[in-house]
Formats: sequence, structure tokens, C-alpha cells
Amino acid sequence: MKRFSAYALFFVFLAALCATLASPVLAGPKTLKAVSFLPKNHPLCAMIHVWVNRVNEQCKDAVKIDWVGGPEVIPGFDQAEALQNNTVQLIFNPAAYYAPLLPEGNAFQLSKLSMAEERKPGGFYDFMVERHKRIGMMFLGTWLYDPFYLRINRPVKKLDDLRGVKMRTAALYDRFMKKIGIIPVTVKFGETYTALERGLVDGFGWSTLGPADWGWLKYCKYIIDIPFYTRQNTLILMNLDVWNGLDKMTQQMIKDITVKFEPEMVAYFKKKIMEEWKRYDQMGIIRIKFSPEDTNRFLDAAYSAEWEDLEKKVPDLVRTLKRLTGN
Repeated sequence: MKRFSAYALFFVFLAALCATLASPVLAGPKTLKAVSFLPKNHPLCAMIHVWVNRVNEQCKDAVKIDWVGGPEVIPGFDQAEALQNNTVQLIFNPAAYYAPLLPEGNAFQLSKLSMAEERKPGGFYDFMVERHKRIGMMFLGTWLYDPFYLRINRPVKKLDDLRGVKMRTAALYDRFMKKIGIIPVTVKFGETYTALERGLVDGFGWSTLGPADWGWLKYCKYIIDIPFYTRQNTLILMNLDVWNGLDKMTQQMIKDITVKFEPEMVAYFKKKIMEEWKRYDQMGIIRIKFSPEDTNRFLDAAYSAEWEDLEKKVPDLVRTLKRLTGN
């Protein structure tokens, strides 16, 4: 009988030990695999590293983000689906890349508000959080600030001079280019230099940072100095089930980190953009200004092209989106 009791006590102890080892406390932080639509070493991704490091440092007992790479791991246009099916748990992706899933996401670049203004209770941020939940994503924040510009390989004097010009396009400004008579040409990011070199395209649209480093400006010495889509649509997105599986304290920590991060991110990029414009001047990049009338037509086309598309795809949301974005 004593021997039986000893065995019983041993098995009780063993079961308790296994339960302890399996407890969340000893299991370690939950690893979240992340990908970005641009390579990790891309200058536009500089502040993603800051956000990831802060989450890893401050949430180290609960979460560890493993940023495994960019489009070489999962192509940018496939990353939203990978997030939905939990192949990855975090993506740093532009809303335009998953517009078929969430057409209203194209309202991000149309916002006239600061990110802090968007975060006011009941505002644009809260609205987009709820819309993203419908497609299995948690929208956390924005990781990039850099306005877009059009570049061209020859001088132009007025808006109508852009008609018939072939430009490398992207999902973000395809409709805008068509509206002002530009012929958009789809070219993969890595093939853009060759397309410019061979004259397959006469120019391209991109934000301020990057083209000088890639050699694109060797063939495009002229920039239309009219920034558009100043509010970037590059978002931090987490798989919704994964987000819901985090404890409330960790969720709040990630939210707090992101709220503090966004204005610091904007300040960082504004400084970098000022430095880049000085570099442009040293490279002999020529700034092209249009007349006030043509400038207004240019900007009106950029924004109206997107609003018209939203009217077709989500007509019931347009009035709300305009109100929430300050339009």
C-alpha cells in the first residue's frame, strides 16, 4: 500500500511538472512572422525596424516579431492573403495592394488629416480598424511618410504635355495617370531601371526617397514638383485571430507603442526628405512647376480619380469616408 502511494505521489508530481512547463509563462513569447512589400534594407523601410524593435523590447515576455524579409519571401500582392491564412502574422503593406479585398482602403491616401487627428475617437482610424476586421486583419498604424511625385525624361511646360507619355505605374496611381492622359505601363520594381534605360517608359511615379539610390534619375532629370497623396497608405497589419489571442495588456502596449511611433516616424521622414531635395539639387535634377491653374487640375485629377473609383466600388461609404478624411 505504501509502495502504491509512493507511485501515486510520483505521478501527481510528474503531471504537475508537465503542466508547469506547458504554462504560458515558461513557454516564452509568441513569435509573429512578418513580411514587408519592400526589401528590409530599403530606405523607405527604415522606421519599420524601429517599430519592430520597440515591440520586441517592450513586449518581450509575450511577443517576438520575426521580420523574415520582403517580396523575395512573399510577393507584395500576395502578402494580404498570406496574412489572412496565417502563413505570416504581420505585414507591412500598402492598402492599394489588397484593394480587391477592401476597396475603401484607397481612402487612406486621400486623407487631409494628420494621423493624430485620424485617431480621435470615432474617427478615420477607428472606422478603418472595424473595416479591416471584416477581412480578418487588425489595422495597427502607419509606418511611412513620403509624398509622391512624377518624374520624366524630358522637360514639359504644362499639364497637357504629359498626354501620351509612357510612365511606369503602380496600383496606387494608375487611375490618376490615365485621367491626365499618361499611358501607364506596368513594370516590376526590379526591372524599372532597365525599362528607363531602354526607353520602354518615359518616366515613373514614386515617393521622394529611393530613385536616386537605384539610378532611376540617371534617365529622368525632371520632376513635376507637385506632391500628391501626401498621406501614405502603407500600413501595419496583424492577423485578427492572432491579435485576439494576445492578452489585453499586450494589445494595449502595442497600441501605445504605435501611437507614439507615428509622429516620430513622420518627423524622421520629413528630415530625410529635406536632405534628399538638397541631393537632387546637387545631381542637377530640374524641378518643373505648372501654372496655378494646371497645378489645381493636376491635384484635382489625382484625388477625383480615386473618389470616382470609390463611388463605383463602395458608393454607400463615400460620404462617410469624405467626412472622416477631412474632405
